[in-house]
Amino acid sequence: MLDPELTGRRLPRWVRVVLLACVTVFTIGLGLFAYQHMTHPRTLTVATGSLAGEGTVIMSTIANRLASANAPVRLKVIDTGNPIEVAKTFAAGKADLAIARGDLADLAKARAVVLVANLTVLLVVPPGVAIEDMDDLKGKTVGVVGGEVNHHLAEVLSKEYDLTGARVQFRDLTAAEARQAVQAKQVSALLVATPLTEKYLSLVRDMLPAKGKSQPKLLAIESAGAIANVTKAYESYDLPKGTLRGSPAIPDDDLTTLRIPIYLVAHRDLASDDVMELTKAVMDARRELLGAHPVLAQIASPSTESDAFIPIHAGAKAYFDGDHKTFFDKYGDALFYGPMALGALTSLFAAAWKFMGIGADESNSSLLASLGALANRIREAGSPADLAAVEDEIDGILMAELAKYTNGNVPATDAAVLSMAAHRLELLMSRRRSTLGLPVAPGVT
Repeated sequence: MLDPELTGRRLPRWVRVVLLACVTVFTIGLGLFAYQHMTHPRTLTVATGSLAGEGTVIMSTIANRLASANAPVRLKVIDTGNPIEVAKTFAAGKADLAIARGDLADLAKARAVVLVANLTVLLVVPPGVAIEDMDDLKGKTVGVVGGEVNHHLAEVLSKEYDLTGARVQFRDLTAAEARQAVQAKQVSALLVATPLTEKYLSLVRDMLPAKGKSQPKLLAIESAGAIANVTKAYESYDLPKGTLRGSPAIPDDDLTTLRIPIYLVAHRDLASDDVMELTKAVMDARRELLGAHPVLAQIASPSTESDAFIPIHAGAKAYFDGDHKTFFDKYGDALFYGPMALGALTSLFAAAWKFMGIGADESNSSLLASLGALANRIREAGSPADLAAVEDEIDGILMAELAKYTNGNVPATDAAVLSMAAHRLELLMSRRRSTLGLPVAPGVT
């Protein structure tokens, strides 16, 4: 291995200064880049487009909270317009997160962050229509409110109850078209998937024009459990008595139906720390936004079971389990390896210091040069007086250096070198004396 000090002596001082400056600038720049990369907020994109626009409002509010709190995670909200586009955007990898219905999206790469809401399936029979159960739908037309969004739901029901064989037709309707279709008797029932909040239940009631004392009815989906076992995106649910209307109660008893969970999902490869920060922000925002958005009352932890339809993300699980990382959990590696890295940097600094020649004892170099000059004078001495003069100078130098060593100003290695140089001069003195025919000190050869 090359000695930095020896290598440095072969280069001019200005070259060493330039090289060291370049290395220093590069190291500082690399450190600043790494620091900025580690501390710069990560921006995650979230696709929304459901819950009548509430999903976009909710996620935008959470995004503002994260920005104002200078959180390490930020959100960019993408309003796709409807749940189907949400599913396509997430499946195509164009969003890190999405508010998604499980029966619409390709969720193979998704992990659940929070359960945002539940959509309850209502099969509503308008007032005055003689339909009591699923068998009575034979030959009738069912209006599918939401159209394409609920096609999969209609297909599942059709398959379970063989509605195709019963010549049941499905007609796509918007919420605005549903009331008119009922009034014109173009449909005999409505298929609706909605949150159970007053805002959305009022929309369902508005689709059903009053007709004397006749009241609307809700049809039970008795095979909800069987459907949920096969199609994991759905759950069996008992709709409480009086949910649609309190007096008279509709339904008049608890009613079996289906429920569709809506999740905030994240890509499975998202960092756990980022998802944990996001989960905390969502749960904190829930408390503040509950008044304006009652649907948020349904926000909860997703299932943590291993066979859950959408497995929970590790970061979300850490939050709900209270497994928040402490200071030492986050920075334990840095605390362990930091001193080692500092030691390495110290060694590099010392090597650079030697390379630059900074702090080198110039007096040692001049001293050795003086002793070297004395050696030449010994070889050229022509008389005892010349040798005596040289000997006096050697004694003076040695006495001065001995005083420095005694005071601790000369390292032991330098003293050893000086001793060897003095011994060499003594030998030269003896040989010169012998050449000149002068007496030689006993024991010196």
